[in-house]
Amino acid sequence: MESSDISRVTSVRITASNILRNSSVEVFSRSSREEDDEEALKWAALEKLPTFLRIQRGILTEEKGQAREIDIKSLGLPERKNLIQRLVKIDGHDNEKFLLKLKERIDRVGLDIPTVEVRFEHLTVDAELMLEAEHYPLYSTSQQIFWRKKPFSILHDVSGIIKPRRMALLLGPPSSGKTTLLLALAGRLGSDLKISGFGRVTYNGHGMDEFVPQRTSAYTSQYDLHAGEMTVRETLDFSARCQGVGGLSDMLAELSRREKAANIKPDPDIDIYMKAAALEGQKTSVVTEYMLKILGLEICADTLVGDVMKRGISGGQKKRLTTGDKHKTSYLFQRKGDTGWTSQSTFMDEISTGLDSSTAFQIVNSLRQSIHILNGTALFSLLQPAPETYNLFDDIILLSDGKIVYQGPCENVLEFFGYMGFKCPERKGVADFLQEVTSRKDQEQYWARKDEPYSYVTVKEFAEAFQSFHIGQKLGDELAVPFDKTKGHPAALTTKNMLIIVAFISMTLFLRTEMSRNTVEDGGIFMGALFFAVLMIMFNGLTELPMTIFQLPVFYKQRGLLFFPSWAYSLPKWILKMPIAFAEVGAWVIMTYYVIGFDPNIERFFKQYLLLLCIHQMASGLLRLMAALGRNIIVASTLAHLCRDPSPWETRGTQLMVTRGTCYQPDHHHPDSPKDMHGAVILSGPPQGRANDVSASPIQGRANDAGRA
Repeated sequence: MESSDISRVTSVRITASNILRNSSVEVFSRSSREEDDEEALKWAALEKLPTFLRIQRGILTEEKGQAREIDIKSLGLPERKNLIQRLVKIDGHDNEKFLLKLKERIDRVGLDIPTVEVRFEHLTVDAELMLEAEHYPLYSTSQQIFWRKKPFSILHDVSGIIKPRRMALLLGPPSSGKTTLLLALAGRLGSDLKISGFGRVTYNGHGMDEFVPQRTSAYTSQYDLHAGEMTVRETLDFSARCQGVGGLSDMLAELSRREKAANIKPDPDIDIYMKAAALEGQKTSVVTEYMLKILGLEICADTLVGDVMKRGISGGQKKRLTTGDKHKTSYLFQRKGDTGWTSQSTFMDEISTGLDSSTAFQIVNSLRQSIHILNGTALFSLLQPAPETYNLFDDIILLSDGKIVYQGPCENVLEFFGYMGFKCPERKGVADFLQEVTSRKDQEQYWARKDEPYSYVTVKEFAEAFQSFHIGQKLGDELAVPFDKTKGHPAALTTKNMLIIVAFISMTLFLRTEMSRNTVEDGGIFMGALFFAVLMIMFNGLTELPMTIFQLPVFYKQRGLLFFPSWAYSLPKWILKMPIAFAEVGAWVIMTYYVIGFDPNIERFFKQYLLLLCIHQMASGLLRLMAALGRNIIVASTLAHLCRDPSPWETRGTQLMVTRGTCYQPDHHHPDSPKDMHGAVILSGPPQGRANDVSASPIQGRANDAGRA
């Protein structure tokens, strides 16, 4: 083949390939344009809906890239998981981009996110300590118990400011008062801790009595208290519903109206997330899936939390669940109360205990992103944070012996201690240095002025020197100017099986082939059967004692967080156990009533059933009361024992001792009466010389009544 022919064939092939390439590109571009046009038509149709319908519908992009209009209420678990996966693929960087998209959508239409500034001035918290008891007589000992108490000051005249959009770290050696300070700022001090003097805590200039601090602040305890019978997802869903995730339809409607007026098209995924998170009355929330993703709990989302009786998630997973249980990262989607939004300020106590440094860094970094972007206020207490975790914080509060040694930006803390003559070694973590520099046994090793003799610098001297330091002077000037309440956002604060076995044994023990009830012996058998039934039904409620005590810590935590009032916990607990009570009492009465030989009248059958049911409820309620009063298994068991009648079958001074087929009655007046080995008169037949008395005995007259019981 000649070269001209070869070049001609080659040019033909190139031309054909170019035609195919151009045609394929044209086909794909046409397909893409058609999809965009279809999505634009769907958005146009969505914009024509009324506002209250528009906030309940959205455009969902499926895995294959197809967009379809959906009802937000029908968003299932797979759709929620896929949505969160698209929004937050990788924890950390993607989470920050997601939060920035949320903030950008809010800012584009001119809506403001409320902020909270927490101030504490001259705060002194005291407790009363019991003095050591000595071997005094009873009267003096009782005086000690009720009167000899010594006041103990935990916090001494501390003042400071927790500012919004800044992460504050609370550091200090053990027993320095960190937990007490967090409780005081969150408005959760117990009755045994009192704020003395003129100390006060304010939120945006408002005192604690002007709003509901439990709704405005979120306090996370260092203890992991959860219901072991619930899964991780159920725990977060329950917490979300109680704290008010959802219910911001008014805010979302206003946002939608402003976007429509400005002809702004929101990001489809962000739009669906906000609409799904703002829905009220849903059993599950998309915010729960978001928290599972951020906290790394997706792998155990459907695993029981567990307790000492049931195997569940690990200790580190429980610690992460505790963090997510109270802290809902997206403040934007928590229900607005009478005057405000919920949980704008966050106080967390040692949330990194039990976590590896990588997990602790990831969690604190996610919280930092939400605080900075969504205008939150936060104070965290961490135990020996790693250097990379320490660097995430903006401000630091160093507390020692109940006094504030330093409060201000992290970049100035080493400058202050250099001003005092101490230097942090190069290979020493700043957090470890700060916790040791105020200690008497560790302070000397950090002394930097080698030309001057070292002498121990007390905590009081550190606190006084901080007042003259430029950071301390600036803080004092800010505290001297009261917070301008007019600058505060109006929505920143919230103002408001064994039984059946025993029944079978009882059924065979009192088995009757005939229904005779005319003698005292028959009456004794019936009374013994009734006594045994009452005894078993009452003692069947003993399980309420340990179960209630075991659930009390979780109840007190949730009640302290204002999840629900006390009656909302106790009433459903009683209602849910009613079917069990009906079944237990019914099983006993059905198995024993006719076999023992009680009156076959159906009316009397239901009377006994109703009586035993009331006894069952009385015993269960009494034992729950004892558990709530005692709060400890030993104390509650003692109280329950004191409530027991030592002689339940004592009638007019006559005590019956019932055994199978024989009823005994003590008699000390007739030595000739037949007695058993304990000296009790055998009443299976009338004693000699006492026939008239026995026949007139009230026991004889009650035999028939017992048989008809």
